[in-house]
Amino acid sequence: MTALSLENMPPVRGRLTAHRPMAELTWLRVGGPADILFQPADVEDLCAFLKALPEDMPVFPVGVGSNLIVRDGGLRAVVIRLGRGFNTIEVEGDLVTAGAAALDAHVARKAADHGLDLTFLRTIPGSIGGALRMNAGCYGSYTADVFTSATAVTRDGEVITLTADDLNFRYRQSDLPTGAVLVSATFKAPKGEPADLHARMEAQLAKRDETQPTKDRSAGSTFRNPAGFSSTGMADDVHDLKAWKVIEDAGMRGAKRGGAQMSLKHANFLVNAENATAADLEGLGEEVRKKVYDSAGIRLEWEIMRVGET
Repeated sequence: MTALSLENMPPVRGRLTAHRPMAELTWLRVGGPADILFQPADVEDLCAFLKALPEDMPVFPVGVGSNLIVRDGGLRAVVIRLGRGFNTIEVEGDLVTAGAAALDAHVARKAADHGLDLTFLRTIPGSIGGALRMNAGCYGSYTADVFTSATAVTRDGEVITLTADDLNFRYRQSDLPTGAVLVSATFKAPKGEPADLHARMEAQLAKRDETQPTKDRSAGSTFRNPAGFSSTGMADDVHDLKAWKVIEDAGMRGAKRGGAQMSLKHANFLVNAENATAADLEGLGEEVRKKVYDSAGIRLEWEIMRVGET
């Protein structure tokens, strides 16, 4: 593999940084350095960079780090983080087009200003790129429900349009071409009264603050709700059984490992309670998974992405 150093990077109009600590870029505030961090100025800058970057150099796109554990050894890759050139939000009729770096909450609010209902995005931490990648959702609505199309830049620097079939949305996941970077997405939103939509979002925020550790350093829900369990028996892709319930039943609410803890307020939230390392957080998560399997025979699946070297 070609050495990952600033000397081997193509010329850019954006910003290149060597050995960038990822702990500064994730909500959990953990993670070793990325070999190279690239913050492109715009789509053209991103295309030119990827086209000129040697094929054997790995690329890893990140959003705002709201759903990510970077391990303590860091990332041997070119990490691409989109910024101001990718956070525009445009509304035309019932279509909302947002840059991949636009925050979910900002998109929900601007849509509501125009009488369009994307209220489910209001309480989801992170950016639109992450919402697409994880098929983010809450209150019974998912990104896939309103998705129309997305624009991405491939690893070889070409701009492509992605459809729902391309992304293959599933519960808390979707597919992307390897090395591709999402740059924008368009959603078709139901209509509503702006005042009603804003009131609904305020109520959702209040409920979230009552039930989730929003003041703590977390990455949102740690594990996906177990698939195939419903109140009426076994069923495919049904998620009536909640991860927090099986974690609590396994006696792991409030469990600690180093500076990591399963939140006392919500058992499915892994929090950096006191200067945790990535190893503390991931290790506690794996301990929870083992306890739940031993007690209930259920294998919890991580919702938080874990990347990098130990």
